[in-house]
Amino acid sequence: MSTKRKPADARRKDLEMAISRIQRGRAHTKTTKVNISTVASEAGVTPALIHNHYPDIAETIRVAQARCSRVQRDAKHGELRAAKEQNRVLREEINALRAQVGKLASINEVLLTENRILKAKQVDPKVSDLSSRREL
Repeated sequence: MSTKRKPADARRKDLEMAISRIQRGRAHTKTTKVNISTVASEAGVTPALIHNHYPDIAETIRVAQARCSRVQRDAKHGELRAAKEQNRVLREEINALRAQVGKLASINEVLLTENRILKAKQVDPKVSDLSSRREL
């Protein structure tokens, strides 16, 4: 019971034709989605054969599905780069805001002290400004 196997070139052509038929809507199996299992059933082979012996066909199928590993990797890398840049900008903004808060806290303390002095002068007529006495 020996079965004659198709040559690799003929099998590759069968797989490419199966992809083409599915994409055009003329599949013998009436399938409309391009994925490894539908292409395998359309070509009359197992999905493992495509994975193990025709990785370029598997990559073509992934590209047709818009799930190409390179495309996904590059898209994720671009997203990661954009997120890192956004984080860098936000960290710079945080550092600038911290410096600004420090300056404002210092100014606030000076103003609070001046406010206490002015309130004391307003409430008690005996309180006088030392700087005005030196000028006398």
